[in-house]
Amino acid sequence: MPHPLRDHPGATRTAVDAFWALGIGVIAAYVFFAALGAFSPGDVLGVTIAVAILVGLFCLRAWSTSHRRREHDKDPRLVHARERRGF
Repeated sequence: MPHPLRDHPGATRTAVDAFWALGIGVIAAYVFFAALGAFSPGDVLGVTIAVAILVGLFCLRAWSTSHRRREHDKDPRLVHARERRGF
């Protein structure tokens, strides 16, 4: 029986992107309502810790994605042309 996510990379990518879109929405809502003064971050300590973990995971994902792109997205023809021009 085929694995439902491993055999469908498009569905996996969509699910991951949807998770991060919702995660960014949760972070934005938390920051918005905290800045508005609707609650004190100390009063809702559990939510504050959960949002802090989510922010940490998002930063880790952004960092790892940027490093992965640097290695894989370099077109050798562009690198050669840039080196030939002296840039």
